[in-house]
Amino acid sequence: MKPVAILTALSATMALASCQAPREVRPLPVRQMAPAGVEGAWVDPNGIVSTFAGGSFTTRTTDTNQVLASGNYINISPKLVEINMTSMVRKTQSKVNCAMVTPTQLNCTTDSGAQFSLARRG
Repeated sequence: MKPVAILTALSATMALASCQAPREVRPLPVRQMAPAGVEGAWVDPNGIVSTFAGGSFTTRTTDTNQVLASGNYINISPKLVEINMTSMVRKTQSKVNCAMVTPTQLNCTTDSGAQFSLARRG
């Protein structure tokens, strides 16, 4: 290739490169991951908040934050949880089994047969 042709090709390449604007790098949107399992806060229809954290379970009132029940829980399977708790109000111990029917709903049954649902608190 002749020196003039090489210089022409290099000049054209440099001219084209200088015309391009720098690319704007935009960060990808951060996707909120749903908490795994039952970890987090759940609320019953009366507004009582139950919290599952690292194997510990507490239920508190929303107005005074008074502990109504506390205990521990174990994951029987990814969708089933067993809670062993003590009621501070009644001074009784009980076992509750809960099934996660959706990522935002737990259906629970106490050892005495009472049933209730909890909704994941946003």
